[in-house]
Amino acid sequence: MVNNKVVIREIFTMKTIAVVGMSPKPDRPSHYVSLYMSQNGYDIIPVNPGHNSIMSKTSYSSLLDIKENVDIVNVFRRSEYVLPIIQDAVSIQAKAIWLQDGVISEEGEKIANENEILFIMNDCLLRRHKQYNG
Repeated sequence: MVNNKVVIREIFTMKTIAVVGMSPKPDRPSHYVSLYMSQNGYDIIPVNPGHNSIMSKTSYSSLLDIKENVDIVNVFRRSEYVLPIIQDAVSIQAKAIWLQDGVISEEGEKIANENEILFIMNDCLLRRHKQYNG
């Protein structure tokens, strides 16, 4: 078992976060978590095929459409939808994958580990950031 505290601290040294399933609605966790991270010095890249722009940033249809390097892939999708996202994260050579509260993929964890990608699941980026940096 990897020490999550060490993994989380390392993830927070990275600065570019692609947010898969980001909502334009301010009351949605994917929006306010991303806004919080943006206000704390992180570069947010929205990934939501239903929108061209979220938080005044270009929103991409998939991870594969992003031209810049992505450090962290933060996933706000139901567990049954995450495997293709994890495979795309491997394809774009992301350094970390973070599955938010309630999002679980044992198979995804295996793929991440095989590709030496840091992996956290069923946890909240905002809550952990406040805990470690608050």
